[in-house]
Amino acid sequence: GTIEQRLERQREDRSILDAIVQQTGHLNSTLGHSDQQKVSDYLDSIREIERRLQQAESQIATNADLVIPEAPAGIPFVYEEHLKMMFDLMALAFQSNITRVSSFMMARETSNRTYPMVQVFEGHHATSHHQNDAEKMTRNARIQAWHVGQFKYFVDKLASIQEGDGTLLDNSLVMYGSGMSDGNSHNHDPLPILLAGGAGGALEGNRHLKFPDKTPMSNLLVSLLDKIGVPQDSFGDSTGHLTI
Repeated sequence: GTIEQRLERQREDRSILDAIVQQTGHLNSTLGHSDQQKVSDYLDSIREIERRLQQAESQIATNADLVIPEAPAGIPFVYEEHLKMMFDLMALAFQSNITRVSSFMMARETSNRTYPMVQVFEGHHATSHHQNDAEKMTRNARIQAWHVGQFKYFVDKLASIQEGDGTLLDNSLVMYGSGMSDGNSHNHDPLPILLAGGAGGALEGNRHLKFPDKTPMSNLLVSLLDKIGVPQDSFGDSTGHLTI
């Protein structure tokens, strides 16, 4: 709520990062050269997040006269920078094995966020109900292309982190998509889905696969569970497995 509370939260975040750096420094003295390099790469990412926190703290102090509502409104700071920080945190969590599973929603349903960075000043939800108007459809495509560009940042981040004989991306399985293919008609068939990563060698890349109309999305999900070693006979309304 207040300037003081926000600055205190930033200081708390910074102290957590300081503790991590101190602990990894002690750990580093017990590791071999290869593992030391991994820790060094990890710390570089930590320092980058720390730099962003310091920048955010500076923004708060600079704008001390702003009247802030008691409840936060929307995503803080620049939208694109917020997404990148979230992607960096997910990559760090995978790299340090804090978690093996993560989900992230870049744009909630019915959001009327505008996208001035791609010259779309009408709300996203309103734009998606394009009524087959060519100009609206073009604007909607620009929003979607921008979202894919943000997802590319995450994929590139995973590909830049070495893990074993490959990269973190080689050992990950990342699914990107939406609940709809056409927001105007609320249609979810056909539904384009993008899979990235090698899943530790379980998933072949550079392919475009098309399945019969009305194939349940859950057929893909139950098939992905097989790929990551969690076999299930069914999932949700699935009717079978896909060859992927």
